[in-house]
Amino acid sequence: MLKKENILLNEKVATKEEAVKKAGQMLVDQGAVEPAYIDSMLEREKVVSTFMGNGLAIPHGTDEGKSSIIKSGLSLVQVPGGVDFDGNEAKVILGIAGKDGEHLDMLQKIAVLFSEEENADKVIHSSSADEIIALFEEEL
Repeated sequence: MLKKENILLNEKVATKEEAVKKAGQMLVDQGAVEPAYIDSMLEREKVVSTFMGNGLAIPHGTDEGKSSIIKSGLSLVQVPGGVDFDGNEAKVILGIAGKDGEHLDMLQKIAVLFSEEENADKVIHSSSADEIIALFEEEL
């Protein structure tokens, strides 16, 4: 589900809102969600941080935002310099939208992938989208 056009490398973002908007816009651009889903992602961040540990944040929409999902999608924004997610430093922002619960399986696999610091470091320091895709395909 992760494709080259859904990966931004070496991004610099000032705020978590900017990072979430970039991840969300890629979901819009791939036809996975309507633009309103980005607002839903930002709303979720106000309620609870989507920072997961090991430099990973997984912004996703609220339950109300599900109506804006057209199909399941994934986007990845790599921020090697990090961005503050409520006191935690996120270096990989993984936007996710799941149709009919499909994202739950993806979330579990991504959590396992990033639970190993070595894998997280590979994604954080990767210099190509192909490397990231290969790692995801190998691990997921």
